[in-house]
Order: sequence, then structure tokens, then C-alpha cells
Amino acid sequence: MKGIHFLLSLTVLALAAFIASASDPSPLQDFCVAVDEPHKALVFVNGKFCKDPKLAKAEDFFFSGLNVPRDTHNPVGSNVTQLNVDKIPGLNTLGISLARIDYAPYGQNPPHTHPRGSEILVVAKGTLYVGFVSSNQDGNRLFTKVLKEGDVFVFPIGLIHFQFNPTHAPAVAFAGLSSQNAGTITIANSVFGSNPAINPHVLAKAFQVDKNVIDQLQKQFWYGNDN
Repeated sequence: MKGIHFLLSLTVLALAAFIASASDPSPLQDFCVAVDEPHKALVFVNGKFCKDPKLAKAEDFFFSGLNVPRDTHNPVGSNVTQLNVDKIPGLNTLGISLARIDYAPYGQNPPHTHPRGSEILVVAKGTLYVGFVSSNQDGNRLFTKVLKEGDVFVFPIGLIHFQFNPTHAPAVAFAGLSSQNAGTITIANSVFGSNPAINPHVLAKAFQVDKNVIDQLQKQFWYGNDN
């Protein structure tokens, strides 16, 4: 009987180890600079072709201008500047990226999720009201905090979260993400602005509102603040 328990324990540990390593394996090389031209590629990793390491240069790991304020004159009052693998090719396989978020007075980064990465956010200027909602299994609990300059908040991978500037002064934050391309799903844009549109009867039933309300929402232009 002890032998069976031992084997079961080993099986569970092996399965847990497999699950833990399957989500974000560490790179087995120093770097893999992304390249768009397949004929220049050495190998294909994480959705990008890798440049021959001998051809890598400092510019592959460099970006300039993150200190420049972005335009927040848009319907949501925010502008997200993403520095992912598409902007810095040297991020390929490294599992990290960065973003600058500018907020107009009373602007927001609307409820959204990052399907491939957790986020850690630091306020560089101003005040932000931030929060995330836990999963259905956890009862959809809301976790919120008002952040001042220098404060830090973490948004777990995949959970709906938001930031709102509750003051009449602009705000700026920087966010690190645990993926070279964490992805963004803005809830309102995805649900009401999908292409093609979701059947309005489905959404009326899901949100328990009249279909006319859904029709009106689907006719709106849903602005995306990612750049």
C-alpha cells in the first residue's frame, strides 16, 4: 500500500511540474532576436523567427522615447504605449515587456485582461484608482486601491482589471508584464465591437437587458487605446 501511495505522489508531482513548466518555459539560449524575413532566420521560437545571433546588434534591444507624454485626447482618456517584442525584437523568448500609460484628467484604462501575462504597475505621476476582479470560482471579488506616486500594484494573469484617474490632473504609470507579448482584451470592445458582431440575442440574455440596449451598444465605435 505504501508503494502505491508513493507512486501516486510521484505521479502528482510529475503532473504538477509539467503544468508549471508548460505555461512559460525558460529560453535555452542567451537571446532570440525576432526577424520578419524568414530567409534571415535561424530558428522559429515563440511565434517569431530568430535572427542569427552573430547578426544581432545593440539596436535589437533598444527603444528611445518612453519619456515623451502621449496624446490622451480620445474617448477613454488614456494612451498605452506597449514595448513588446513587436517594438523591441530582442525581447523574443525573454518573457518580459513594458508599457507606459498616460491618463487624462478623469481618464481611464478600461476593464481589460492580458491572457498571457501578469502585470506590475507603478505610478510615476498623479493618482490612480485601480483594481481587478477575481474569477467566478473565487466569487468575482473586487480588489481595489488608490495609488499615489511611487505606489505599486499587481494584476494577476488573465483577470479583468482597470485603472482610473480620479483627479483633474494628468497621471502617468509604467507597467511590467510577464510576457514578451501579453496580449490585451478590452472587455467592452470585444463584447460589443467584435467583427462580426455577436448575435444580440446572446448578449441580451447574458446581460439580462432588452435587445434594443445591445443594438445601441453594438452601433457605437469602441476605441482602442493600445499603441
